[in-house]
Amino acid sequence: MASAIYPKAKEQLLQAGINLSSANVKVVLVDGADYTYSTAHEFLSDVPSGGRVATSANLGSKTFTGGVFDAADTSFTAVTGDPSEILIVYVDTGTASTSRLIAYIDTVSGPASLSVTPNGGDINVTWAAGGIFAL
Repeated sequence: MASAIYPKAKEQLLQAGINLSSANVKVVLVDGADYTYSTAHEFLSDVPSGGRVATSANLGSKTFTGGVFDAADTSFTAVTGDPSEILIVYVDTGTASTSRLIAYIDTVSGPASLSVTPNGGDINVTWAAGGIFAL
């Protein structure tokens, strides 16, 4: 699956329902064997909890230039669990059923290159120079 912005997130971005500049934006590391992208997915609760391997802190230094969303590189701390190949950017509300999915990033072809087998260490994500995603 190629990287994509979730259609429900696009709707909310176009209707001013999401303000990425003030929202708590995080990234979840996901095991591709436990999650399949769907255009119908809207919230973090659509991603099976067993497939969510690790969650980042809030993304810092967010920028919005020329329709491109970018942020400082991020990391996952002391990660254990299944091999992981997917990053999902989402707005964290503190509740999975209301935390809106924003972008699905296939780390083989997306703006970050990552396919890892967690071993208890940290996993660092370096975003590509072109940003995390573009509208």
